[in-house]
Amino acid sequence: MYYRHLEKKLKNHFQKRKEVLILLGARQVGKTTILNKVFPQAYYLTVDNEPIRQNLNRFDPVVYRQIIPKDKKYIVVDEAHLLNDPGRVAKIFYDQIADKKIILTGSSSFRIKNKTSESLAGRKVEYYLYPLTFSEYLVQKEIVKEKKLKIITNLISKNHQKEKFYSFDFEAVLENIFLYGLYPVLVDKPQDELYLKNLVDSVVFKDMLDLSLIEKKELAKNLLILLAYQIGNLINYSELASKLGVDQRTIKRYIQIFEESFIIFTLPPYVGRKRDEISKMRKVYFYDLGLRNALISDFKPLKVRTDEGVLFENFIISEILKENYYGDFGYKLYFWRTKQGQGVDLVLEKDNKELIGIEIKLKPENRFSLGFKNRFKKARFLTVNKINFY
Repeated sequence: MYYRHLEKKLKNHFQKRKEVLILLGARQVGKTTILNKVFPQAYYLTVDNEPIRQNLNRFDPVVYRQIIPKDKKYIVVDEAHLLNDPGRVAKIFYDQIADKKIILTGSSSFRIKNKTSESLAGRKVEYYLYPLTFSEYLVQKEIVKEKKLKIITNLISKNHQKEKFYSFDFEAVLENIFLYGLYPVLVDKPQDELYLKNLVDSVVFKDMLDLSLIEKKELAKNLLILLAYQIGNLINYSELASKLGVDQRTIKRYIQIFEESFIIFTLPPYVGRKRDEISKMRKVYFYDLGLRNALISDFKPLKVRTDEGVLFENFIISEILKENYYGDFGYKLYFWRTKQGQGVDLVLEKDNKELIGIEIKLKPENRFSLGFKNRFKKARFLTVNKINFY
């Protein structure tokens, strides 16, 4: 059964708004699939098609009216980041072809955001589609019918402390996700290592090279491999630059491009008012573990791996990030660490009023950072593990 949490937001967009709808997300996360479901009558202008790209790059409303059918209300400009100026294209539709509802999709937020910010100021709303959430995966695999955002809901409702029992092989499902990730294709093609390796080699770098965002594919891939071995760790730009033989500025620029291409995300530190707190360095995670494992060519079963703990940490934090966005919970995500090594894996903060410190452990543990407890006495303290997270 097909289901994505973002469907309702997209359905409601043009009922409540007239602005251009921009749907951003990595390649292969299902942007076209969800739009086909929500807007089944939409007409697609696929920018990968050279004649379409040339016509759109003419920035002429007369040409635009000639290439779209009169009876189509919704127009999808697919992979709009490949245009010379996607914002200008959308602005022409919005201002001069106002009877059409315009949707842009893109897999590079760098290109879309930079090229639409000025042209579409006040005329656009951006939405993000990520790899499947755990609950979406279970629904699409027809393992469960429940469509709730259960992980973050359990955390804030305190249900996470209870041991759960399941009608399916919970450990097997988790292991499959830890190894092969949550790209939608893998619902029907489980354990497809070749798909993931091809995704890395041919798709991940395609837009970066096509858009001239990176100059050296080998450098970019080697940097991603180093980051894949460091999930959950602080990013040390100096160390990465030294290992790869480039300057720190190049490392920072490439990491920013990886973030804006939806490959990795980083967490900033939560800073109180103590001098001994880490205040600048960020921690790195991957949006998808299957892509991460493909980068390092490691799909070995968990029983012979040494990285199950960091895989679980990455899984929980990415799930909370996705659910927080889809459910409009409004939390900001951080980590906390002192220079002496005390730390908390994840900190959720909301409106400067609510603070939740979360330790992520494979097995049940009652230990929690005394340093965090002593400094943030009004905060809640949770320990999340494989038994209680869902």
